[in-house]
Amino acid sequence: MKAVVISAPGEIEVTSVPDVSPGPREVVVAVAACGICGTDLHILEGEFAPTLPIVPGHEFAGDVVAVGSEVNEIAVGDRVAVDPSLHCGECYYCRRGRGNLCERWAAIGVSTAGGAAEFAVAPVANCVVLPEAVATADAALIEPLSCAVRGFDVLQPRMGDHFLIYGAGTMGLMMMELAKRAGAASVSMVDLNPSRLETARQLGCTATTASADELDRPRGWDNVIDCTGVVAAIEDGLGRVAPGGTFQQFGVSGEKAVARFSPYRIYNSEIRIVGSMAVLHSFERAAELFAEGVLNPEVMISDRFPLDDYPKALSQFQAGVGRKVQVQP
Repeated sequence: MKAVVISAPGEIEVTSVPDVSPGPREVVVAVAACGICGTDLHILEGEFAPTLPIVPGHEFAGDVVAVGSEVNEIAVGDRVAVDPSLHCGECYYCRRGRGNLCERWAAIGVSTAGGAAEFAVAPVANCVVLPEAVATADAALIEPLSCAVRGFDVLQPRMGDHFLIYGAGTMGLMMMELAKRAGAASVSMVDLNPSRLETARQLGCTATTASADELDRPRGWDNVIDCTGVVAAIEDGLGRVAPGGTFQQFGVSGEKAVARFSPYRIYNSEIRIVGSMAVLHSFERAAELFAEGVLNPEVMISDRFPLDDYPKALSQFQAGVGRKVQVQP
């Protein structure tokens, strides 16, 4: 079968790899679409993936074409979205219900072969069957949406809160949509990309800007969310949190990135700083929200490339052109 392979840092190709087959409690999915994410860029740079080579792609959905000998919940022909998380279920954090912090944490497309291929293998427990009204390729958005839902679980906003979001890419737009539905009084977005800010306005953002200095909120914001992973944005955002407010690090930074902040202000203003790591008890809720129309796929997905053009698609994503970029095997 055809698949994308990252063989070494900076080295990527579309090539032929052995066909896949399911284990007893696994299914084989014919991939309809696979989204590209910042994690894929980190893997290409030699971060995150425990070993290379790897077939990337952790945001995918498709048709079940084979099932393992002990699978009875899902049948060939079912359309599914796949949660890529692979938790051991046995370690200290898994036993505490914190599988996203698993001491043996792994993921499809990160530590095992992913969805940037014609076919992918997934545990049946990780598959959510799609309702008829949901287009299979669009359902690749469910995985990033499940990360956003997890982010809101951690954030714990209140009705009437004011939000400031850095980064109007796919994840920033998803966080904006969830904030609106969580009863936000306002949602403002900061991005250097004018076309992304235009999309945020199209979706009903309260205010958009290239610099938060242009926004009039002297008391600051109740919730400041970084969806960029960029140190300059993180440092700026930390200074915009209102007393008693929360800063959330949602975007993925480089492993060696370091941001500066004022410990005194964190103490004196009772500012809460929280992180949000991947997916936790949020995938099925995200699937339900998606089926109910929380996102508009035609707005969220800007580009759909054939699998052979994966390197081109990844370069476009890296350049910040468009919103969610997909490949469709």
